[in-house]
Amino acid sequence: MQGENLLRTCKTIAVVGLSSSRWRPSYGVSEYMQASGYRIIPVNPKETEVLGEKAWATLEEIPEPVDLVNVFRQARFVPEIVEAAIRIGAKGVWMQEGVVHEEAAAKARAAGIEVVMDRCILKEHRKMLASRQSAGSE
Repeated sequence: MQGENLLRTCKTIAVVGLSSSRWRPSYGVSEYMQASGYRIIPVNPKETEVLGEKAWATLEEIPEPVDLVNVFRQARFVPEIVEAAIRIGAKGVWMQEGVVHEEAAAKARAAGIEVVMDRCILKEHRKMLASRQSAGSE
């Protein structure tokens, strides 16, 4: 399963583009991940707080280590997000469904960052849980 290593090893997820609007996919996905035990850090200059966590304008402003950068922005913004992820030493960059940027992904991988593209982190997390449950019932 793509991204399983990141889901197992990462605990702190910075969500770039996280909105406080409950109807936005970024909110529902992040709420699910938070309820699943992950620390969610909102990154959105238009927000002050989302899901009970202080929002930061940029990845570089976050005052603690970030394991995974989850991208809820258009593909054209991905190169600058990857650059920031490299600067902060993130272990992974996860681009949500519909977000693909091959050049930025290659740059991240060259910097030792694991990359997942065009996949929903919520769906992949549910698949991982389902495969664990089926493996445990055998």
